Amino acid sequence: MKLSHEERIQLHEFNNLTKSLSFNMYDVCYTKTRKEREQYIEYIDEQYNAERLTKILKNVADIIGAHVLNVAKQDYVPQGASVTVLVSEGPVVEVPEENYEESPGPLPDNVVMALDKSHITVHTYPEYHPVEGISTFRADIDVSTCGEISPLKALNYLIHSFETDIMTMDYRVRGFTRDKSGRKLFIDHDINSIQNYLPGEVKKQYDMIDVNIYQENIFHTKCKLKDFDLDNYLFGQSKDKLSDEEKEEITEKLSNEMDEIFYGKNIR
Repeated sequence: MKLSHEERIQLHEFNNLTKSLSFNMYDVCYTKTRKEREQYIEYIDEQYNAERLTKILKNVADIIGAHVLNVAKQDYVPQGASVTVLVSEGPVVEVPEENYEESPGPLPDNVVMALDKSHITVHTYPEYHPVEGISTFRADIDVSTCGEISPLKALNYLIHSFETDIMTMDYRVRGFTRDKSGRKLFIDHDINSIQNYLPGEVKKQYDMIDVNIYQENIFHTKCKLKDFDLDNYLFGQSKDKLSDEEKEEITEKLSNEMDEIFYGKNIR
C-alpha cells in the first residue's frame, strides 16, 4: 500500500520501516605507465581518504536528520579507506510534507530538518589493470534509515560529492509498521523510480536504465555519463600530444571499460 503526502499517516508508535539506499559509483581513467598508475592511486587515496569520507557521511547524517553516535574510520595499506557512522534518532517535531514527494534532496547548506536514524557506511576500492592501462576508482555508500524520511534525500548530495562516470543505485524498503487501526504499512511513500529523486541536470548528463520490482518495494537504477571528452580521462598527459591512432585506441579501451561496468558483463 502506497500513500501520497496528502494522506498524513497516523502511526501506532514508531515507524518501524527500514529504508536502505546503496549508492555505487565508478571513476575511470587511462594511466599509460606504471608511474601514472601509482600516481593515480595516490591521488585517489588523498582525495577520498578516511577524513574526507567522514565529512561526507556526516553531511549525509545532517541531510537525513540523524545524530552521530560513533565514527569508525580507517585508511588501508596499500590503498582504500572505510568509514562507518552509527547514528541515532533525533527529536521529531513535525515531518515536513516535502519528504513524501519524489524530488531531489537538499545539499548541506540547505538542510533544515531534524529526523532519524540507523547507520551510514562507505568503502573505497581504487585499482588498475597493468596491461590495458585502465585505472578505476569505486566507492560504495550505504545509507539505512528508520522513521519518516527516505535516505533517497541524500542522493543529490552524494552525486555532487564524487566525480562519477557510472552510478548504480539500489533502494529497498523492508519490514512493516502499523497505523492507528493496526493495519500494516509496507511502504509509507509513493515511488516509481529512483530517477525521480535525481536533479534535472544530472538526468541530462547520464544514460539511465531502471530495473524495478514494485511489488517487493525494490528499485534499481544505473547511469552512465553521456558526453566523452578524452582529456577528462587522461592522467598525467593530454590528448594534444597523442597521435590519432593513440586517441582511437585509448578511447576504445575507456569506452569498453565503462560499457562493461554499466552492463555488468565482459564485452570483449
